[in-house]
Amino acid sequence: MKATIWHNPKCGTSRKTLAILENLSAVELTVVEYLKEPPSAGKLEQLYRDAGIAPQEGLRLRGTDAEERGLPEADAATVLEAMVADPILIERPLVETEKGVRLCRPQDRVLEIL
Repeated sequence: MKATIWHNPKCGTSRKTLAILENLSAVELTVVEYLKEPPSAGKLEQLYRDAGIAPQEGLRLRGTDAEERGLPEADAATVLEAMVADPILIERPLVETEKGVRLCRPQDRVLEIL
């Protein structure tokens, strides 16, 4: 099974999710450090759609200025545009497999798509 994780190595939950994936021999893993290689607005839109959540639900509030910028109440296109311009606004980690996408908070949510 192929899996892609949008990862931030400074995030404990992201590191724990990555460890789960690395410990599974049946997983062919791609790691994307999204702060260095931000996904496009189209890719983010697809990930959130496949996860069954709105972009606003994938918005990182803690440690960001998202609330001050009014992003939690903004429309999806505005949120996606802000995330692409400032990827720290993307809540992590996102994991995609052929079984779906999950925002893995807590990290055990990754098991739902393996």
